[in-house]
Amino acid sequence: MPELQEFIFVIRPTRLEMLTEGPTEREAGIIGEHFGYLKGLTEQGVMAFVGRTLNADAETFGIAVFRAASEQEARGIMLGDPAVRQGVMSATLYPFKIVLQGR
Repeated sequence: MPELQEFIFVIRPTRLEMLTEGPTEREAGIIGEHFGYLKGLTEQGVMAFVGRTLNADAETFGIAVFRAASEQEARGIMLGDPAVRQGVMSATLYPFKIVLQGR
C-alpha cells in the first residue's frame, strides 16, 4: 500500500453573492451536500481538517487538508465535492505538508 501524501484544496464561491446576499435554493442544497461529503471524509479519517474564512468578500476561501495515495486520487477527492462538481465553488489542488499540529 502506498504511503499517504498530504494535500490541500482551496475552494472559493463562484458567485460571491451567495455569501453577501444569501444562497439560492439550489446553492443551499448543494452546500448541504458539500458539508455532508466533507463530514463523511473527515469521519473516515481522510480529512485532517476543513475550514473557511469568515469574511464575505472577494478574498474569502475555504480549505480542506487531507491525505491521499497520489495526486490523481487527491484530485478525484476534490472533484468529487458536490459544490465543485456542480459549479457552486471553484477549487485548486496543492501538494501540502503539515509541519506542526496542535491537538
